[in-house]
Amino acid sequence: MKWGKRIQYWAAWVAGVAFCAGAAQAGQAVTFNLAWVPQGSTAGVLVAIDKGFYRDVGLDVTAVRGYGGNRTVNEVDRGAFQFGYGDPVSVSLNRANGGQTRMVGAINTRWPAGLCYVEENTKATSLKDLAGKRLGGGAGSPVQNIAPAWLEKNKLPRDYLRLVQMDPSVVDLSLIQGRIDLAECWRGSNRAVIQKDARQAKLTLRAIEYADYGLDIYGNGIVTSDELIRKDPEMVRKFVQATYKGYDYLVAHQKETVDIIAKQYPMLDRDVLTQQVSETADLIVDKTASKKSLGWMSPDRMNKTAAFIDSAFRLGGKVKSEDIYTDAFFD
Repeated sequence: MKWGKRIQYWAAWVAGVAFCAGAAQAGQAVTFNLAWVPQGSTAGVLVAIDKGFYRDVGLDVTAVRGYGGNRTVNEVDRGAFQFGYGDPVSVSLNRANGGQTRMVGAINTRWPAGLCYVEENTKATSLKDLAGKRLGGGAGSPVQNIAPAWLEKNKLPRDYLRLVQMDPSVVDLSLIQGRIDLAECWRGSNRAVIQKDARQAKLTLRAIEYADYGLDIYGNGIVTSDELIRKDPEMVRKFVQATYKGYDYLVAHQKETVDIIAKQYPMLDRDVLTQQVSETADLIVDKTASKKSLGWMSPDRMNKTAAFIDSAFRLGGKVKSEDIYTDAFFD
């Protein structure tokens, strides 16, 4: 699909639309903010709605589109949504500014992002090949803080890459067109979209993974508020456990997961969705915690996560790892 048509297509689709999978059921009403449009990373929630896993525990869950991780976490903090898809960076920033959000389960047990480049334009096999390359990102994007801190962690100067502030909506297209050399690409999310665009342009997309160069931190998961945890811990427990039942199903039934979501949202590109679901099935399985439930978060790795975020965003120790998450809702 051409970029102009794509923008019109998505704009027409997403404006004012609430995403609900399955028929409305009687039960305790819960709204989940997807942080973006339906995609592989949040497919476990959509599966749990479709298969009736929430209904079975007395919840009537609606999934709605979101407008980015930071905004989603802040909206959860304000009580606009009971739960959302958020990451430890957004939670830490929210708490550093007086918010009261918390992760109650991991989906990306490894940091899912990398720096993507077009092989025909940029020759690279390692991080050290990227000296002076232009990395595009939104002015408010975490990449503006994460990339320099990650470079420093790899004993490289913070300005080793040239950070270019751009309108977020044009970053991926600018990479394909060669206007920038690098763009963040997220497994389970936009990486599949960029790869499809690259193939259509007869180009080859490659990536240098943050995680391959020392970034051992958690990515996105389920976020809620401390207020909801205090007021209705049983509802939080039901939501968490039904959600990971959905992700368990996703891991075991990837093709059916794609079928479920494509049926509800036929405007989604099936090839892109298939790749996103496959990537999410890989990311949610923590190979270092094989005896734990899906979604469980390691205190040691969360300590590393909090320490990196504190350094990258210069939070001055205001946010501790115990502020960011809880494993209390896993049996």
